Amino acid sequence: MEKPVKTHDYSVHHVFDPERWDQFSPRQGDVVVTTSQRAGTTWTQVIVANLIFQDGNIPGPIGEISPWYDLRFSPFEPMQEALEAQTHRRSIKSHLPLNGLTFYEQLKYIVVGRDTRDAFMSLLHHHRGLSVDVVKKAATYDDLIGRSFPPDVGSDKDFWRQWISQSWFEWETQGYPYWSHLNHAQSWWSFRKLPNILLVHFEDLLNDTEGEIKRIAKFLDITIDEEQLPGIKQRTRFEEISKNMDKILPEMNMVLRDGPSDYMYKYGSGLWRDFLDDGDLELYHTAVKKALSPDCARWLEQGRTASDIDL
Repeated sequence: MEKPVKTHDYSVHHVFDPERWDQFSPRQGDVVVTTSQRAGTTWTQVIVANLIFQDGNIPGPIGEISPWYDLRFSPFEPMQEALEAQTHRRSIKSHLPLNGLTFYEQLKYIVVGRDTRDAFMSLLHHHRGLSVDVVKKAATYDDLIGRSFPPDVGSDKDFWRQWISQSWFEWETQGYPYWSHLNHAQSWWSFRKLPNILLVHFEDLLNDTEGEIKRIAKFLDITIDEEQLPGIKQRTRFEEISKNMDKILPEMNMVLRDGPSDYMYKYGSGLWRDFLDDGDLELYHTAVKKALSPDCARWLEQGRTASDIDL
């Protein structure tokens, strides 16, 4: 299979600075955890951290030891220096589609998928909770980007209809005012057979957390100390992460009005069922047909085990 190539420029958004990846100094075995957004990023980062530090002595908050590398808001040089100073195996976060970042064969990429409708419900909650400081920070990039990021997206249903049928980028068909959940999934799905890409699904993490932890460990060539496994399982439970979010992502004190405790949205799946009506679902199915291959669509809705797709 051909090596993935960067074909799109996602820097025309307030959130992304993809050019940072051109300055990245890869080490063999570095781990990148990537999702579109609100699909289990932090959960997977915590799992990876607990596989690297199996005794639970993780040397700092997840946002510091596993930084969001392409986030424009984060000062680049201090983050780069901190990453270079790490002597343990490194883990980094990204929200970029594969066609929008520099791909390194030395890295291990863990791509996390989630039912598009549940991802939206979490995004809706997250967007509604953004702090005044974040909105002001985004506005400082208006001149650079050439337009404003809209904190006001209308009613909840207005937001859904914009998000599922309008796009910020001309090459995507949905995701406004962020980026496309569907296109992110398809970009990685198309290269899923590469040996350094692993697809993980939120639903599988919910239904078989231990099995997915072991699957991730195998992909990362990490041997789990069986004596440490109970502690790893406890620390990576969704409820446990949510309870300790002030220590895991303290920067959410700045990002969200209500701080870290509001970061992890409701536990479970199918959260969209009481929100989306038949018309909303028609928009969803139209968007899926435009953006996804049938097998990717099935995996993104159901996960690996329910869809019985061999990854």
